[in-house]
Amino acid sequence: MRLSVIGAGPAYTDRPGAVGSSYLITAGPTAILLDLGQGTFANLAGTLEPSSLSAIAISHLHPDHFIDLVPLRHYLRYEFEPPRRLPVLAPAALPDRLDALLGEPGFSADALDVTALADGQVHEIGGLRLEARRVTHTADSYAFRVSVPAAAGETAAPGLVYSGDCGRAADLRSLIQPGDVLLAEVSFGLGPIPAGAFHLDAKDVGALAAQSGVRRVLLTHLLSGRDRPATEAATIKAGGGIPARLVDPGDRFELG
Repeated sequence: MRLSVIGAGPAYTDRPGAVGSSYLITAGPTAILLDLGQGTFANLAGTLEPSSLSAIAISHLHPDHFIDLVPLRHYLRYEFEPPRRLPVLAPAALPDRLDALLGEPGFSADALDVTALADGQVHEIGGLRLEARRVTHTADSYAFRVSVPAAAGETAAPGLVYSGDCGRAADLRSLIQPGDVLLAEVSFGLGPIPAGAFHLDAKDVGALAAQSGVRRVLLTHLLSGRDRPATEAATIKAGGGIPARLVDPGDRFELG
């Protein structure tokens, strides 16, 4: 598996060129996109031909995680004759949200085949397996584990666990298997996290890494004004030395 970072920003940022959240997982011909936040469609189109995606998984319905489904829908609808379609795994309200945004009933259904996510649901997508777990953020938010299914008699390979936006690190624990890579939001950096803001900071992520036996932590979704090197250092310290670094658009990682 390979991870390509399409976008790694939060809802707003003062970093030039930063865009919303979007992460591409590939294994052979299978390509799964996790989220498609503001400004990420152009980066996606520069990485692979968007209609070749095997599926898109949307963690929750905040614009920095799903709003570029709008340009994707236009691309699928108008760039090809006949129009193309893509499967989307998402919170159940996604089609209504997109249709209401555009004031156009059926806008989503013109190009997107949406399947509602559920807690504990497992999807076999080409050569990859995606598991969804509900997490604390909105009323219908999910984290994902993506892995290559093990053949009969073989040991399962490590996977990637993506937190989405998550307000309780313990919600991710049931998804993580020893040796996995953890791609975790760290919105509030060194903290503290304001009351009612359901996000994570460096100590939360580092402690989860130490408890769960991940081999590496990739940090994302850091808010404006937070200290990047200090956030990385605090995560490593709380994780007992497990490697941790912030990711940026264009980064690529071999996941094994």
